[in-house]
Amino acid sequence: MNDTRHVHKKQFGQHFLHDAQIVARIVQAIAARAGERVVEIGPGDGALTLPLLRALGRLTAIELDRDLVPRLRAAAQGVGELEIINADVLGVDFTALAAGARLRLVGNLPYNISSPILFHCIDHLDSIGDMHFMLQKEVVDRMAAAPGSKVYGRLSVMLQLACRVEPLLHVPPQAFRPPPKVESAVVRLLPRPPQERPAVDAQTLAQVVR
Repeated sequence: MNDTRHVHKKQFGQHFLHDAQIVARIVQAIAARAGERVVEIGPGDGALTLPLLRALGRLTAIELDRDLVPRLRAAAQGVGELEIINADVLGVDFTALAAGARLRLVGNLPYNISSPILFHCIDHLDSIGDMHFMLQKEVVDRMAAAPGSKVYGRLSVMLQLACRVEPLLHVPPQAFRPPPKVESAVVRLLPRPPQERPAVDAQTLAQVVR
């Protein structure tokens, strides 16, 4: 990759993972295998992209920052086939992208819009096999909170009705460039089968929970 450092853009909430040990643990948790349809949200400068691409041979990445696209393409040369969708993830139709298959979603989500991204994923749950996301630790705590907990709320209810939530590992600020002002964590989301989900209209459910 070009040695010229990417100028991080605050409006995109960019904090790029660079700790090799943390990257290795995340890749191990994902355990991607050739032939699987993996989609990475917010690849940044490719810390997770490249090891996943080596394991898979083919990977789709969704990146909003157009300045990162040529850098990612250059880094992927000789590693595998990298498809880059230069778009806002909230506008990506995961069901159409899956084309009848099941997607595995991974990514270091922009912390400023992490909840909208999670709800967008839930809207396409039948096309998703699992999700491994890096998020602000406070958000992961809310996602996994038990009823009666001080942080149990709308996010806890909506996600736990749709998925099994498994916090995996804590990630300190120093693992990123530039370091965020918050602690981070990686979480695994396993969609519940349709028979385990509430048999009610999704919009009605969301309105009641809200």
